[in-house]
Amino acid sequence: MSSLSRELVFLILQFLDEEKFKETVHKLEQESGFFFNMKYFEDEVHNGNWDEVERYLSGFTKVDDNRYSMKIFFEIRKQKYLEALDKHDRSKAVEILVKDLKVFASFNEDLFKEITQLLTLENFRENEQLSKYGDTKSARAIMLVELKKLIEANPLFRDKLQFPNLKNSRLRTLINQSLNWQHQLCKNPRPNPDIKTLFVDHSCGQSNGVHAPSPANNPLLGAVPKPGGFSPLGAHVPFQTTPASVQTPLAGWMSNPPSGSHPSVSGGPLGLGAPSIAAGMKHPRTPSANPSVDFPSGDSDHISKRIRPMGISDEVSLPVNVLPVSFPGHAHSQTFNVPDDLPKTVARNLIQGSSPTSMDFHPIQQSLLLVGTNVGDIGLWEVGSRERLVQKNFKVWDLSACTMPLQAALVKDPGVSVTRVIWSPDGSLFGVAYSRHLIQIYSYNGNDDVRQLLEIDAHVGRVNDLAFSHPNKQLSVVTCGDDKLIKVWDATSGAKQFTFEGHEAPVYSVCPHHKESIQFIFSTASDGKIKAWLYDNLGSRVDYDAPGRFCTTMAYSADGTRLFSCGTSKEGESHIVEWNESEGAVKRTYQGFRKRSLGVVQFDTTKNRFLAAGDDFSIKIWDMDNTQLLTSIDADGGLPASPRIRFNKDGSLLAVSANENGIKILANADGLRLLRQFENLAFDASRSSEASRQPTLIPILTSPGSGAASLADRVASAGISAMNGDAKILGDVKPRIAEETNDKSKIWKLTEISESSQCRSLRLPENLRVTKISRLIYTNSGNAILALASNAIHLLWKWQRNDRNSSAKATASVSPQLWQPSSGILMTNDITDTNPEEAVSCFALSKNDSYVMSASGGKISLFNMMTFKTMTTFMPPPPAATFLAFHPQDNNIIAIGMDDSSIQIYNVRVDEVKSKLKGHSKRITGLAFSHALNVLVSSGADSQLIVWNSDGWEKQKSKYLQLPSGRSPMSQSETRVQFHQDQIHFLVTHETQLAIYETTKLQCINQWVPPESAALISHATFSCDSQLVYASFLDSTVCVFTAAHLRLRCRINPTAYLASSVSNSNVHPQHPLVVAAHPQEPNQFALGLSDGSVHVIEPLESEGRWGVPPPHENGSSSSVPNTPLVGASASDQAQR
Repeated sequence: MSSLSRELVFLILQFLDEEKFKETVHKLEQESGFFFNMKYFEDEVHNGNWDEVERYLSGFTKVDDNRYSMKIFFEIRKQKYLEALDKHDRSKAVEILVKDLKVFASFNEDLFKEITQLLTLENFRENEQLSKYGDTKSARAIMLVELKKLIEANPLFRDKLQFPNLKNSRLRTLINQSLNWQHQLCKNPRPNPDIKTLFVDHSCGQSNGVHAPSPANNPLLGAVPKPGGFSPLGAHVPFQTTPASVQTPLAGWMSNPPSGSHPSVSGGPLGLGAPSIAAGMKHPRTPSANPSVDFPSGDSDHISKRIRPMGISDEVSLPVNVLPVSFPGHAHSQTFNVPDDLPKTVARNLIQGSSPTSMDFHPIQQSLLLVGTNVGDIGLWEVGSRERLVQKNFKVWDLSACTMPLQAALVKDPGVSVTRVIWSPDGSLFGVAYSRHLIQIYSYNGNDDVRQLLEIDAHVGRVNDLAFSHPNKQLSVVTCGDDKLIKVWDATSGAKQFTFEGHEAPVYSVCPHHKESIQFIFSTASDGKIKAWLYDNLGSRVDYDAPGRFCTTMAYSADGTRLFSCGTSKEGESHIVEWNESEGAVKRTYQGFRKRSLGVVQFDTTKNRFLAAGDDFSIKIWDMDNTQLLTSIDADGGLPASPRIRFNKDGSLLAVSANENGIKILANADGLRLLRQFENLAFDASRSSEASRQPTLIPILTSPGSGAASLADRVASAGISAMNGDAKILGDVKPRIAEETNDKSKIWKLTEISESSQCRSLRLPENLRVTKISRLIYTNSGNAILALASNAIHLLWKWQRNDRNSSAKATASVSPQLWQPSSGILMTNDITDTNPEEAVSCFALSKNDSYVMSASGGKISLFNMMTFKTMTTFMPPPPAATFLAFHPQDNNIIAIGMDDSSIQIYNVRVDEVKSKLKGHSKRITGLAFSHALNVLVSSGADSQLIVWNSDGWEKQKSKYLQLPSGRSPMSQSETRVQFHQDQIHFLVTHETQLAIYETTKLQCINQWVPPESAALISHATFSCDSQLVYASFLDSTVCVFTAAHLRLRCRINPTAYLASSVSNSNVHPQHPLVVAAHPQEPNQFALGLSDGSVHVIEPLESEGRWGVPPPHENGSSSSVPNTPLVGASASDQAQR
């Protein structure tokens, strides 16, 4: 509906109100949804007309639209329920419970149960939370105060709470003006025209009669201005019944235009009861006017005052019948609480040495910051340790290969600046664009290992932007420059693939993207033109003008559904807008820039919820769904007028350029935890001076008969380092920043966790009968866990966003939902002619969490993770698949390990086996790709490791595990492999050992072996940052090692997370079979157990980590505990 149609509704509402059509007025308000009459709503609530209250609300919002709406409906229905109980009308109360309140059970089952239990009370005020509930009238009044605040804060009611300021009888006036114009256009206008109808245009003639009264005296129309008093025709805009036509939509030129909605964020506190208004709350949680923001806590009041655009009071007393019990809502995949979770704490101050012009965080190692400067320097910072890993000055690698114009320009003026630095999507490459012709592409191999890959003389003049894209499944580099061209280059060979011509001014920026399978590029030029290109030679598909018509950049939200642009005009006016791709028009324009920006404003997006721009010596933040400025962050001052800004991938860190060649790193609570990880010892394998040594087998435990004294004697003679592992290391040791000390008097103790109060653990809910968990993985987004049970059924737990979990990430503090689609179907593997309990289960998850490939002894199945539907099945046994791994660069290529010892390289798209690798003698038990080295590492039940080249699939190296003397593995023992974050080293897990290998030489760098008397290792994995190794054992013990040295730092006994855990055996009846690490939280892991349960385990929030580094790593001496480190039962430990 056009804006004029909307205004017509307001005019009709005014007319109906003036004519006293009261019921019709409110019906039109509700049906149009344009104006919410708060006075009418209040009257209906006071009168207890609950059906009318909900009917009226339904015109503006539904129960599950967002968290504010949910709470509005919940409070109304709860009040109705309490009133029925107060009247002792149990049948009515039961009806309300079943019909109205049960909908909230799926969001907070405990709350629904508590509400249900009120039926059993003679007087519901016996419930402590409702003890101060007064009479019906006062309860309604108190609830109404809360409802009004929720409505005012609800984004769906924005611009609907204020009726336009209209002159009386505005519709009558417009009609009279129209009639007078019609009368003036009559060929023979009569002095006193007779107007009997509005259904046809007026004309002085027979149809109107000759003796009709003048319209000036017509009681329906009222007074009419004299004809001579009208404005000229040009001042009157004709009424539009349909929206004006627009240009070709931004998305319309694609063969499959996307359709994406942007739901409002929801989730909020619901509850049964709360303290009285008199008692209030010390720091009540007040709804922000911003839909994406959770309620700010009291310690952020100073921020709340700055960001509150709707005028909500600082302190709000909740009504007596409101208890802030939260429930999950339906929302964007990621969001966070504005005062608590925006990176606003200055955590690091870095000095680059020259002024930063472009910055980008590594997509995986999210504390790794790439910086380009105004003198052509590039720097690579590990912001956690404050260490600059790489510093490179501008240098032409091969001057002879450059064009003559570039050589001449460099001779005349050698000054060069960096215009753009950016990482490739997987972080294995980064690109640098310069102000003179060139781009340079580097490969990154971890730590400070940066290598020259490509140098391209890309454009004549300045290269203004550079980006990576994946047309035709191949990594490419997109560039643009002052020569008005856009070019696409192969990222491996540097060959030019496409040149796009059509801009009439220097091309300022490029934004590659894809919708479904369609790859395209948006480009902007310095004349403000926006164009879009497919990867062909057919020219631009669209042509638009950007606001400001000057330098503009474009960016999508992280989930790729929303398109934004930010630009500054020549006059210094800055604009951030969101585009409606389906209509090719500006959807909303964000307010809050200074009148004249100093320089071109840069912007960034984060969490699918927030926009940030550097302006007015600060960082300005907007919610994507609100055009008003949310807040400004000055970063303790010292920022330039238009600072450069960049978020890391999860939005926990924000880099901002500062004065005096500085960079400030701002962090939220998650960011501070991330930075603390790097105050631990670094894993710096590339600089190891001892990497070539052969490892020593280190049984760190005493034998069953040895006591504390003998153990102490051994430590005294062998030294502390031998006690906890081989002294050989993978890298140089960096002391913890927070604990820099040479005080040898410090006594180190192994952190022992034996009580549930010493950690946070959560057993995930289950309602399906499964006997054991065979495979376990977190989704890449970090908000769900997928398990494959031995009976071939998949289980998926999803964490919802609520007041206790604003990020919707997996956590042990909030229980998730065992998720199933509405169809109720299960993801069940093909088990034809096989016994799934005896088969080897395996699965692999796609990078975008959309698909899972899985097998349980039968055919391999490809499932859709949203619908649980089977997309296809292939490769029926024999042989049966035993391990699956997606190729890191192409999800259509899968490495499939088989039970006949072969590995098949399979292309899903063409349904064809490309290669068959042979080298193992028993079934394949592990596969891992390194995108940095272009290799595949395989492991088998034969205890052999093989390295394969992933280009031609040739066998490069092989080696058998060094098994401890006197130990022969079981015939079906598994060997697992997993690459370290540096993509050069990998972890090997075998029931008899943990080991770290260097890939190129296939050399064992470190090895840890439990004693003969200890339980066997069931599984192990790196933490997401590769700083820790989590290992599970058959006696249900979980041990946490430092990855750099495989030294034990924490032991978690089964009594800490299992209800009954006493066992005198080395095989616990409820033992972990698999352990999985959270993809973003290094200290969280999950266990899949032999009884079919899954447990999520985290350290206490007060601790924030698992123990402290062992003595050789933190520089302090040690006191060895008088208990074995692994493998003893609780009773054995007590006896010792």
